[in-house]
Amino acid sequence: MDFQAVLPLAVLVIGCIAYVFWPQKRVVAPVEKTRLDYLQERKGVVYDNLRDLNFEFRAGKFPEEDYARQRGDLEAEAAKVVTEMETLGG
Repeated sequence: MDFQAVLPLAVLVIGCIAYVFWPQKRVVAPVEKTRLDYLQERKGVVYDNLRDLNFEFRAGKFPEEDYARQRGDLEAEAAKVVTEMETLGG
């Protein structure tokens, strides 16, 4: 291999490595989450879990007793989260 073929490849590799590992000057400050933000995320997770539970029950993956118990637990948690959100003004 001659020098003229290796040099552009070496420059390209060095440039790529520098681009990937060069330190960034701007660092984004972490966003402080409020209790209301946390509760909104939790509500979404609980509702997703309820939807998944209903789907899996209809698919025959859960017996009636387990489904009723888990659904009750999830609904109680959802009610608690929504109640706390209402007290916080959300």
